[in-house]
This record gives sequence, structure tokens and C-alpha cells, in this order.
Amino acid sequence: MIKQKRYLTIFISLIVILLISFQFASPAANKSNKKKEEALASIEKHKEEIFNLSDQVWGLAETALLETKSAKLLADYAEAQGFKVERGVAGLPTAFVASYGQGHPIIGVLGEYDALPGLSQKAIPKKEALEPGAPGHGCGHNLLGTAALSSALAIKELIEKGKLKGTIRFYGTPAEEAIGGKVYMVRAGLFNDLDVCLTWHPDEKTRASVDGSQAIVEFIVEFFGKTAHAASDPWDGRSAVAAMELFTTGLNRMREFVRPTVRMHYSILNGGDVPNVVPAYSRIWVWLRDSKGTGVKQLLERAEHLSQGAAMMAEVDYKITVHGGNWETLVNLTGEKLMYENMQWLGPIKFTEEEQEFAREIQRSLGLEPKGLDGSLQPWTAPKPDPEGGSTDVGDVSWQVPTLSMNATTAPVDAPGHAWPVVACGGMSIGHQGLIYAAKVLAATMVDLYENPKLIQAIRDEFEQKRKGVVYKPFIPDGPPIFIKR
Repeated sequence: MIKQKRYLTIFISLIVILLISFQFASPAANKSNKKKEEALASIEKHKEEIFNLSDQVWGLAETALLETKSAKLLADYAEAQGFKVERGVAGLPTAFVASYGQGHPIIGVLGEYDALPGLSQKAIPKKEALEPGAPGHGCGHNLLGTAALSSALAIKELIEKGKLKGTIRFYGTPAEEAIGGKVYMVRAGLFNDLDVCLTWHPDEKTRASVDGSQAIVEFIVEFFGKTAHAASDPWDGRSAVAAMELFTTGLNRMREFVRPTVRMHYSILNGGDVPNVVPAYSRIWVWLRDSKGTGVKQLLERAEHLSQGAAMMAEVDYKITVHGGNWETLVNLTGEKLMYENMQWLGPIKFTEEEQEFAREIQRSLGLEPKGLDGSLQPWTAPKPDPEGGSTDVGDVSWQVPTLSMNATTAPVDAPGHAWPVVACGGMSIGHQGLIYAAKVLAATMVDLYENPKLIQAIRDEFEQKRKGVVYKPFIPDGPPIFIKR
């Protein structure tokens, strides 16, 4: 009898606790979820317009800093929806910022729209160029930019109705694949007053982006020698190509004495004209990567020593010119977990059988196992200590403001990136599915941030702790971007 009374007391206590919790926690949760549902309804309402924008950008396939029509399409649409649009920011003709609202929190979302050279492809499951030799969206940036704009529009409408307070900004960021437009926008201070920034990227899996990216620096080394007849008086010449060969020998020997995370790539741009003339000029384009920007700085210093040494040995002059680069992405786990919770709330991406067969046909044509598309939400994993391959100018933004990111499925399992399968899927409904999912995750996450200042503070606390003691300096030269020409 005593035990029964004790159990009854415990049961009643639990009921009381649950009722109190429901009274104080549930209305807030319901309120937040209601606003998320409204944001998702906005995305659904405008999705055909957004799909049309994405398909137009896909068809234009404009490369770095030439995205004139693509940028105009997105900026014009934002303006028509009531955003205040500032064009040609940071000295970049195809960069713009679309804003709505006033005061804090100020939350930004990043959009890209540049294509890659030589990847033209029809929206069909076999390799066939839309226009031979023309560019194509082999990284899905037509989806990336339009999804981000869709999420910003959903938040704008909630602010407009008085249901959220603060400012929403959409950043139209060009040339991610080449000079890194965001780095110039960082230098111009366009992210300085943001509380949090969000982005996403097309992928073969749906997951939180907890692994970040590599830092990179790219530069040109030039050698200046003295020409002479290679047979009759070679002793009067000083070979710039000999210096370049000595430089590449030193760079390749250095591979043994760097961290396992380091990657080195180079392309010879000028290596002499004819064999019977001692070459007076040579030029080589070098990319150096590491998991940290501080590591890349050290690699650049070592490369300069190699250039100087090679020039001394060949008795020629040299010049090294840094053209750009990116810092690694500073991953914010507090923010990533929030984004992941919203991905769990939304559930997996559900592809149709026709879309799955489209993907399987691509895989068969590539000699891959026909697994189709994986729209499931990947399990949360701990971040890797050193990211594997790939660099992005999002990294530089992440050193100015806490930046949250996720991936959504827009391509078949195991299909290569920066290749025709990504272009094909990005121009049809598979890409649309990933686009709309990403827009909803971004919008739902932003609702949480506007609703809960403590979340923003926790995200910023982690941000400040992680960048403590590191001096960020962008890997770009003074002045406007410089394109490297062959």
C-alpha cells in the first residue's frame, strides 16, 4: 500500500512537471513552428518562379565575373519582391546585395551563380553538350543562388507582416570558381555588421557541413633570362625555362617535407617558343593548399625561397605575384546542430521513380553501380580534424561572421563533381528537389535565429573562441581582381 502511494505521488509529480513544461515551453515552440510553416508556405508559393529563375541561370551558364545576365535576373527578381538592391558592390560588376527590414538581428544568406568552362550539357542522362565547348553549371550554382534567394524571400515576407523583427540580406556573390568574389566583398566590409550568415551547396548527399574546406593560395612565378642561339652561342644566354625547371624540382622535392594535408598543383603557362632559342621568359601558375590558412602562409614563404634559389642558380631574375586564395571554413558546430535539427524536422528528400531512373541511367553510362539518388538525411558525424580537398571563398566569410552551411542532394550517388552529370541534373527536376529542400532548411533555421537571441549569442561565442589569436588577412592583391591568361 505504501509503495502504491509512493508510485502514485511520483506519477502525479510527473504529470504536474509535464503540464508546467507544456504551459511554458509548448506555446513558444508552437509559435516558432507556425512561423516556420509560414516560411515553407512562402517557398511553395513562389517555387515555380524560383525554378524558372534557376533554369534560366542554368541555360545562360556564365563564367566568373561574366555573370551579367544571371546576376541581373536574381537582382531584378529580388527588387520586384520588395528588397532594396545595391548592385556592383565591392567593385565587382556582377555582385549585389538585396536587403529588407531594419535593425538587428541582421542575418545574411549567400548566393552564387557562376558556371564552369567547357561543361556544356543537355538535361539528359547521357553525355551530350548543349553547345560544344561552352560553359555549364558543373557545381550547381544555378541551384545554390536561387535556393538562397527563395529562403531570403520567405523571411522577408515574415518581416513584412510583422511576425519577425530584424534585417534579412541576400548576397549575390560572383566568381566563386575563379577569383573568389566573396573575398573582395569581405575586404569591402560588406559582412561586418552581420550577426550570422547561412549558405548551402548542391551535393550527392543531404547532410550538415561539419568538415569545412581547405585553405588555398594561388600565384604566378615569372623568370626573366637572356636569349641567345641555342647551338652557336648558348653561353651568352641565360635560360628562364631552366630556372622554372629548377623551381618545379624544388617544389616536388618539398612534397616529402610537408604535412599530409598539403596539396600542390601547378600549370606551365610559358615554357619557351622553339628549341633552338635560349628562352628569355617563363611563367608557371601554382596553387598551394593546406587545412589552415596559417599553414598556407608558410607554404607561400617556402615557395618564394624556392623561386629565389632557382633564379640564382640559373642566373636570371624572378617575380612572384599572388593572385588570390581562400582561407579554410571556420566551422560553427553550434550553428550546424541547429541547422541539422531543422533538416530532421523536414525529413528526407523524396525523389520520384522517374528521377531515380534518370540518375541510374547516368550511373550506368559512367560504369557505376546504378544506386540512383540518396535523399536520406545522413547521420550527424563529428567533424574531421583536417578537411579533404576543395576550397571556397565561403571560408573567408566564415572568418568575418559565423557561417552555417548544409548540403542537399542534387546529383546521383558517386557521380563526379565539376562534370556533366551535375549539369544534367541541375537543369531538371532533380536539381529543383534539392533546391527547394535547401531553401526550406535555410528559412527554418533563420526563423529560429530571429526568434531566439540566445541562439545567436551561443553561435557567436563559439565563433569568437575559435578565431581567437588568429590574424586573418585575405590572399588577394590590392586593387581589382586579375584573371590569369595563357
